[in-house]
Amino acid sequence: MLVATRSATKEDIPTLIELYRRLEDEMASLHPMWPLTDGLSEPIEDAFLAALDEPDAQLLVGEVEGQPFGFLYGRVERMLPQADGQRVGSIRLIYTDPEAREVGVAEAMRDRAVDAFRKLGITRFDAHVLPGHRLAKNFFEAGGFSARSIVMHRNDNPTHRPGRDPRRF
Repeated sequence: MLVATRSATKEDIPTLIELYRRLEDEMASLHPMWPLTDGLSEPIEDAFLAALDEPDAQLLVGEVEGQPFGFLYGRVERMLPQADGQRVGSIRLIYTDPEAREVGVAEAMRDRAVDAFRKLGITRFDAHVLPGHRLAKNFFEAGGFSARSIVMHRNDNPTHRPGRDPRRF
C-alpha cells in the first residue's frame, strides 16, 4: 500500500473542504465549541486559500494509492517576546478518514510538516488535540509530543443544551 504526502494546491480545495467537514463533525461530537474556536474561519474555502498563501504554513494532503484520505494544516507561530524571537511549528489541524487510519497517512503528514518546520530553523513543535481525544493524544505522543497545556471552558449561556448545533451558541 503506497502512502504519500504532498503539498496541497488550489485544485485540492474541494477535497480539503470535504475532509475538513468530516473533521469538524468528529471534533464537534467530542466538544461543541471546537467549530467555534479551534476550527477554520468560515467560509472554509477562503481559509484554505489563505493557508496556501501563508509563506511558512504547511497545507498537506495525505494519500493512499494516489487517493486523498487526509490533510494537515500547520503554521509557524511566534512565541512570547521573552523567548528571544523563537518560533514554534504548530500543527493546528490533522485529519485522516477512518478507513485510512492505522496505515501511516497521519504519520507521514506529521513527519513531513515537522521536517519542513525544521528546515525553517524551528526546534519546537505544538500539536492541537482536544482533551478526551485519546487516539489523537496517543498518536502525537508516539511522535515525541507531550501535553503542555489544557484550555478549560465554561459556558454560562442558559440556552445552551448539549447536543445542540454548536453554531447557535
